[in-house]
Amino acid sequence: MYSVVEVRETWEVAREIRAFRFHKGFDFKAGQFVMVWLPRIGEKPFSLAWKDMIIVKKVGPFTSRLFELKEGDRLWIRGPYGRGFEPVGKRAALVGGGIGIPPLYAFARAYKNRFDEITMIYGARSKEDLVPLDVRNYVNEVVITTDDGSAGRKGFPTDVLAERKKNFGQVYACGPEPMLKAVLQVMNYQNVQISAERYMKCGIGVCGSCNLGKYLVCRDGPVFDGFQLRGLL
Repeated sequence: MYSVVEVRETWEVAREIRAFRFHKGFDFKAGQFVMVWLPRIGEKPFSLAWKDMIIVKKVGPFTSRLFELKEGDRLWIRGPYGRGFEPVGKRAALVGGGIGIPPLYAFARAYKNRFDEITMIYGARSKEDLVPLDVRNYVNEVVITTDDGSAGRKGFPTDVLAERKKNFGQVYACGPEPMLKAVLQVMNYQNVQISAERYMKCGIGVCGSCNLGKYLVCRDGPVFDGFQLRGLL
């Protein structure tokens, strides 16, 4: 069943990336997603960055149409769906790449008082592609990496993770699949939760389009424990 929501505000947060805040918020767990429908255009999944916010990167016809929306325009949303992150331990690392920041931002905001320390390790291709938001309000440390060295440290988030992994009781990751594979390898599939991404059509485990081995990402994920993904990512 869809909820009709109005766009309260929308703004550019990075190159070809926009935030959309709604008048209505959703009860959700960090890591869950919603299905967003536009009449005559289609439907796509988006992780919630907060109960009333999604972050969208322009990649095709659907997201291009989203970018045309203004304050007061309407969206049709169903969900939230899926399995979210579970807070574990005392010291957490949030490892994000590119547009993988929304569920990690939601986690930091929801659980900032649950941990003794939260470190965000966030990478993108260049400084123009970083999605800053106000994550520094919810974590103890932010480490930035860029592929080209235009901001922060030149390299990848997993470079930092490999050097400091002993400092963290649990690692939470979301981003491009090559980065997720590297995170799993660095952590040897232990003490890590991964937000996986697959093409989704229904969002409720019926169509099977988002299969990942024996799992359906929309139903069994999108968040998986590292050991579940051994041999799959």
